[in-house]
Amino acid sequence: MTEPADHPLVTAVKPLVDAMGAEILAPDQATSEDVVLAWEGADVMAVRLPQLSESLDHILAAMERRHGMPLAELDRKAKQGVVRTLEARGAFSVRHGVETVAGALGVSRFTVYNYLNRDNAAKGV
Repeated sequence: MTEPADHPLVTAVKPLVDAMGAEILAPDQATSEDVVLAWEGADVMAVRLPQLSESLDHILAAMERRHGMPLAELDRKAKQGVVRTLEARGAFSVRHGVETVAGALGVSRFTVYNYLNRDNAAKGV
């Protein structure tokens, strides 16, 4: 980046950028798909958002870190909680989302659908 990495804007948004699995770039490296952020009228940085499929992988990795173990090693109740969280975050709108989540949880697609259906039935959906 051309701006200092310790610029207040970079410092402020870096945790969000990292959580999304995005990438910080110099403003002159931005394409039309990137988001350029300015500070007091000057472009400071650009953010390259990840593809949706990459976001799901990033979310799954973050959930593993949060749980302190591979998601496949969680008990059934914890896996159901993971599926609820992922559904709320739109993970199943991504192509092959169910398959990706099932693989990470070490369960079948059928099991993921059962978790989703059970949760939706409890909500009255």
